[in-house]
Amino acid sequence: MPMPEPTAFGPGFVWGVATSAYQVEGAVAEDGRAPSIWDTFSRVPGAIAGGDTGDEACDHYHRWPEDIGLIRRLGVSAYRFSIAWPRVLPEGTGRVNAAGLAFYDRLVDGLLEAGLTPYPTLYHWDLPQALQDAGGWPHRDTAERFAEYASVVAARLGDRVTEWCTLNEPLCSAWIGHLDGVMAPGWTDLTAAVRASCHLHLAHGLGVQAIRAAAPDARVGIVNNLSPIDPASDRDEDVAAARRADGHVNRWWLDPIHGRGYPQDMAELYGVELPLRDGDLRTIAEPLDWLGVNYYFRQVVTDAPAAPPPYTRQVDPPGALHTAMDWEVRPDGLERMLVRVAEDYAPGRMVVTENGAAFADTVTPDGAVHDTERIAYLETHLEACARAVARGVPLDGYFAWSLMDNFEWAYGYDKRFGLVHVDYATQTRTMKDSGHRYAEIIRAHRRAAADGGAVPSAQS
Repeated sequence: MPMPEPTAFGPGFVWGVATSAYQVEGAVAEDGRAPSIWDTFSRVPGAIAGGDTGDEACDHYHRWPEDIGLIRRLGVSAYRFSIAWPRVLPEGTGRVNAAGLAFYDRLVDGLLEAGLTPYPTLYHWDLPQALQDAGGWPHRDTAERFAEYASVVAARLGDRVTEWCTLNEPLCSAWIGHLDGVMAPGWTDLTAAVRASCHLHLAHGLGVQAIRAAAPDARVGIVNNLSPIDPASDRDEDVAAARRADGHVNRWWLDPIHGRGYPQDMAELYGVELPLRDGDLRTIAEPLDWLGVNYYFRQVVTDAPAAPPPYTRQVDPPGALHTAMDWEVRPDGLERMLVRVAEDYAPGRMVVTENGAAFADTVTPDGAVHDTERIAYLETHLEACARAVARGVPLDGYFAWSLMDNFEWAYGYDKRFGLVHVDYATQTRTMKDSGHRYAEIIRAHRRAAADGGAVPSAQS
């Protein structure tokens, strides 16, 4: 089965696992935390499969010491998690909730004591409901409140945390939450979606400034979910559709943060006046220390004039393998995306901040989870990363999604991405075979690096 050679990555390569606050923490009404838009959205009838909510999730809020133990068993060096804005600033602004901030103090200290590097993400979709009630991301004030929140957190944790991420997958917040309506807040409004996209970018730029002001040694990045786009045929209409889809999924999110402004073709397609003021594009393009790439699938699209913008429809390629999410398994798409971003935007440092797959896992009578499909997924996607490094991509980290099974947004608890199985009724954690395999790959890499072999640098 394909897998990366132990010497495929540099000796300083960061191996990690990732989660997010609403998906794992639970304790949604404890210690002063206020509702987020996901608490509200999960109570909309029919919005979430099975009527599930994140009220308990994986109870990480109480079980984090046990979970740090699991992270250590995997042998990774870093943990990417998110901080819940409504736990720190329940109204989204103003009053700081000391108990909520103290939780992240304890978590960071626990990670450092375990020899793990914290990679906190400040926003993973859980906007305080109070700010949503005031207008949410379509309103500029939300971006300014984000900077306030970033300043509070960085001032508290910046003496120990060096790696920071502002936003996770703003595409999902803007397009899926405000245009497609299948994520919080559940809107289907193109004007609101475009305005939200710009204010998310502005929040990122203001957040970078706020973090660096509070923690001058901070290294700050942003995480985008990216997909290579292929036309379903060589018809001119499908080729043009692929270009539009690429603008919608990739260029709209990459161009502004790299100082290129918004793609003109997409701005014309949306037909919405961008809510930008003098200096906003400079703020959005604050220099990055690293760029995070989340990769799950490529997209094959056909022209669909009756669909919402970008007027395309995804089609299923013949003979494709799929995960339980019905996403195509396409490891070479990760290599393509990493190389394309490196060549087009020249980031100094790149990290795969999420990559993983949901499958229908079963705990056997002997208490094991033999998830061979996920092992194959992990190995082939790490091999794709290795090929990208060999082609000059400055990739120096990989975070598997996810540490453990969790609340999978609109899919509820039906889809399992974890390297660790969670029995939600008992909160029992069980390391899957894929978790053991990931640990084995990491050990092999470290042995090769320790032996002083010809290990190429990820920065070369």
